[in-house]
Amino acid sequence: MTTSATAGSLATPDTISLVSLDEIRAAARLLRGVAVRTPLLPADDLSEQLGGGTIFVKPEMLQRGGAFKFRGAYVFLAGLPAAARARGVIAPSSGNHAQAVAFAARIFGVHATLVMPTTVTAVKRAGVERLGGKVELAGTTTADRMARAEELAKETGSVLVPPYDDARIIAGQGTAGLEIVEDLPDVGTVLVPVGGGGLSAGVATAVKLLAPKARVIGVEPVGAAKLSLARAAGAPVRLEHTGGMADGLLATQIGTIPFAHHSAYIDDVVTVEDVDLAPAMRYLLDRLKIVAEPSGAITIAALQTGRVEPRGKTVAVLSGGNIEYDGLRSVLGNG
Repeated sequence: MTTSATAGSLATPDTISLVSLDEIRAAARLLRGVAVRTPLLPADDLSEQLGGGTIFVKPEMLQRGGAFKFRGAYVFLAGLPAAARARGVIAPSSGNHAQAVAFAARIFGVHATLVMPTTVTAVKRAGVERLGGKVELAGTTTADRMARAEELAKETGSVLVPPYDDARIIAGQGTAGLEIVEDLPDVGTVLVPVGGGGLSAGVATAVKLLAPKARVIGVEPVGAAKLSLARAAGAPVRLEHTGGMADGLLATQIGTIPFAHHSAYIDDVVTVEDVDLAPAMRYLLDRLKIVAEPSGAITIAALQTGRVEPRGKTVAVLSGGNIEYDGLRSVLGNG
């Protein structure tokens, strides 16, 4: 659990140029025919149980690499000069960004080194290695991984691919929001997981610019409530400790560029307890036949627990499904 936090001396939201709808649309053109255009699936049982609106899920576990991260990683690599890309890429990641960068690097035929935590799950490490990426382990925190990735980038001349604090990454992730509004123009509420903030920033931007009456709500784990604290402080804050089941959402600080987008486009942020993640995962498996990792199921947990009440046509973004069989059994139990 988070024990304390300190405000960072970072740029304020009004000094940052926000990603535009045109940039998100340009990212969508780059991804056409490369990324999966994930569908909106009706969650009928949940809609009937909760009332108040029709609930849909956007299953990004169907994306290449098993999570939304492929969108931003591919857009970032596609935007690099060929000579820079040829030097290879390096990325710090708890798992999903690493797999996405490895996948994109394989498509472009370049070398990728992925700096992952010593606590990385077996399935996420195996996913990187299966895609041809080289894994290096460094500490347990976002700061540990970033520091080592920066060292390696200087040593090798490779390009560092940031996990979330970058306009190209945000534009790529924002294509998920673009698809939501294209498929559901009268969307009323969108729930999106919050880790470092790239996905939530991109989705909120696309949704609010195309459907300004829609609510966009960020959902983060209690053990890493970095956006909730940043909104209260008016600036990103660094958490001394984070922890919990939702390992893909445990960044210690919201990104500076994402926070500017959150300030402009996010209506609210709520937190979810670890104990509520397993029932959400079980619902997705039992009723929708979708395998979600804890991070991916957190938006469903927010609905099931009443942290967010559905309003109108409601979309829960499911960010990923990279969990191994043993991990799934451990979380859900045998009965």
